Amino acid sequence: MDRERALALVKEQLTEHRYIHTIGVMETSIELAERYGGDVKKAELAAIFHDYAKFRSKEEMKQIILEQNMPKDLLVHNMELWHAPVGAYLVEKEAGITERDVLDAIRYHTSGRPNMTLLEKIVYVADYIEPGRVFPGAKEVRELARQDLDKALIQSLRNTIMFLLKKNQMIYPDTIFTYNSLVTGGK
Repeated sequence: MDRERALALVKEQLTEHRYIHTIGVMETSIELAERYGGDVKKAELAAIFHDYAKFRSKEEMKQIILEQNMPKDLLVHNMELWHAPVGAYLVEKEAGITERDVLDAIRYHTSGRPNMTLLEKIVYVADYIEPGRVFPGAKEVRELARQDLDKALIQSLRNTIMFLLKKNQMIYPDTIFTYNSLVTGGK
């Protein structure tokens, strides 16, 4: 699917603010793919669609999680996680994207997973550091991403985990498993 068609499909699903974020994630994903030898076209496509389901209703997302036998533990964690796996499902069904690696980059852009692929790392980090992100820690991760993608990913996970701990919120197990996998070198 070409960029213009993908952006047109996504724009219908997002607010103007979220669409601008998506453009930033797309541009950052392309930059990271070029820097780290990733597939630029797949990085672009996954980034464009990464928030496709962001504004779907809670009920619709819950129904899809249940009907598609997605991990049930999603339902007891923050709803902010839901749009990633639901988005991967909807992107395949509604936009006709079938490349498993692109769908997985969408699926894991909020939680991560152990042994992430290069494409998954690129989209995860790009979502965290795109130019519109100004929260504490974004600048540091942005600088790390210029040198070492894994170090940037580890720091973004560390920041997310600390943020959730400070708010007394649950941390999705895959996020902890991703962090542990990276700091132990995948062992």
